[in-house]
Order: sequence, then structure tokens, then C-alpha cells
Amino acid sequence: MKFKDYYQTLGVARDAPADDIKRAYRKLARKYHPDLSKEADAEARFKELGEANEVLKDPEKRAAYDQAGSQWERQRQHAGQGGRADSDFEPPPGWDAGFEFSGRGDDGSGGAQDHSDFFEALFGRAARGSAGAGSGSGARRPQMRMPGQDHHAKVLIDLEDAYRGAQRSISLRMPALDAEGRGVMQERQLDVNIPKGIREGQHLRLAGQGGPGLGEGPAGDLFLEIAFNPHPIYRVDGRDVYFDLPVAPWEAALGVALSAPTPQGAVELTIPPGSQAGRKLRLKGRGLPGNGAGNGTGTGTGTPAGDLYAVLTIALPKADTDAAKAAYRAMADAFDFKPRAHLEG
Repeated sequence: MKFKDYYQTLGVARDAPADDIKRAYRKLARKYHPDLSKEADAEARFKELGEANEVLKDPEKRAAYDQAGSQWERQRQHAGQGGRADSDFEPPPGWDAGFEFSGRGDDGSGGAQDHSDFFEALFGRAARGSAGAGSGSGARRPQMRMPGQDHHAKVLIDLEDAYRGAQRSISLRMPALDAEGRGVMQERQLDVNIPKGIREGQHLRLAGQGGPGLGEGPAGDLFLEIAFNPHPIYRVDGRDVYFDLPVAPWEAALGVALSAPTPQGAVELTIPPGSQAGRKLRLKGRGLPGNGAGNGTGTGTGTPAGDLYAVLTIALPKADTDAAKAAYRAMADAFDFKPRAHLEG
């Protein structure tokens, strides 16, 4: 997938104010409108212009796009790709964490727009219907009473926080426009209680922490979508947790009792004789803890704990000494072993 330079598409600078973006889009949209233009690629160009305008006219989408673009630029420079604008692009995990969006928490497009894969990779969940509570036109009656919009944000927590529960201070950034129509970031800090047993993809609801209401209307709520920071040992699938457990060839063949790590502390684990690489040893109930009512996650009662799986890998000693090489030769002589027999014939 190629990175799309929306600023280049509209022919505007990266710090262009909203009015410049609007004028550029209107000029180019007239030029490439399929009903008016005789250009061979008018329809495709018109679609590209519409997508670029949809992102750059919206302070929230524009800020998220700029964030992803700066991360991609650093990755590209690190990889030594020479600054090509069409280099392969893949949004890094958690790239949009910490952004606070107004409006709905789903894809606000409702399926009406035919977006590119690049757009969907960035805004499949973040394309909120973000016409903010204060974006309406005209004066409103003083007696009008309207609730504020709900806000949404993704936050990254450590896996250990889900095992034990924790209280964390999080920083959220809310894109907005300044008086000149340029994007600025408004930041705020919140103290959040992370309930024990919360699962990736679940939402925490903070009542009254969304957009302000109109008149005497109540404020909206803030919904925090939970995601886990990458862990050096463990990987998570629902409530189950997996980790790779290296064993020596003789431990796999003869069996061994050893100490294995878990997020709740080391445990004694028995490797059965004749174990093969890829075998999964289940530690029942040592995955993510279950949770019950009253924890704010909306999962109800009786949610069972997940399991922890140790996935065996065979760690081979290096043949870097004469003694080690002799030991490997002795093994080759001792066994009538054909590891590729299933590929023959």
C-alpha cells in the first residue's frame, strides 16, 4: 500500500489554513468534475480530491493523518529508502492512541463513500462523524438545551495492568482549529481506573468527560478503547495469553521439570518426554482474569479467566567448538533419523 500525500493532491502547503484548503479543493473539483471535464482520468482525480479534502478539512482527521505521516517519514528515513513519496506504508500498531475524537465511535462514513485502502487503514475506525457540538451555524435560542457529544479515544496499557488492575494518568490530545484556521492540539490529563480483567477492545466509559452540553444540557461521555502495549514475552488472543518457551533438544526428548514465567510470577512446569516444537502446554486460568459486575467494562457477571499457553520451541546449541561438533556427529551416528522423510516420494 502506498502512502497518499493529500497535501500534494490539493497542491497546498502542510501548514495551509482551512480557507486555503477549501479554495484549492473547489478550484480542482471544478476542473476534474466528471460531468464537466474532458480529462481522461477526471473521475479518478475527482475521487482523489474528495478523499484528500475530507481528511484535510476535518481538524481531527488532519491531525491524525499528520501524526501517521510523521511516523511513516521517520520509518522511511530509518530504512534508508531515500525519501520516496510512494514508499510502502503500513500504520504502526497503536499509531492513533491518545487521540480524542468527537462524535460516533464507529466508521462515520456509513458506507456511502468509496475510500481508498490507504484511507481505510487510517480511518476505518477513526472516521468519526466529527461535526463538533459547536460547529453549527447561526445563533441559537438561549433556552435551547442539548447534551454534549460523546468523545472517543484509544489508550494503550500494559498487559500487567489488566492482570492486577491499576490507576493510571493518561494524556489525550484533541485536534482543533485556531483563529486562523490552522490545526492545533489541545491536551488534557485524566486519572483512569483500569479494572482487573479488562480485555483488549473493551471500552471504559467516563461519564461527563465528553463534549460540553449546550445551554444547561449535560456533557457527553468519554469512551476509552483499550489496547495493549507490545509485550516482549507475551501475546494476547481474547482472554488467552501465549508465550514461547525454549527447551533444549534433550529436554524435549527426555522430559524435564523447569521454572516458566507467567504474568503472575514463575510456576513449575513439566515438559513431557517426546515433546515436539509447537506443542502447547496449557496453564488453566492463568490468562487474563475474569471480571464481574460493577467494573465499568460492560461484560456482565461470570466472565471466566482465560488460559496461559506455553508454546514449545527447540533451542539448538551452537556448534562453535570441536567438542560441540563432535557431540553433534555422535548424535548423527546414534540416530537413524530422517527429518525429511515425509517429503520424499
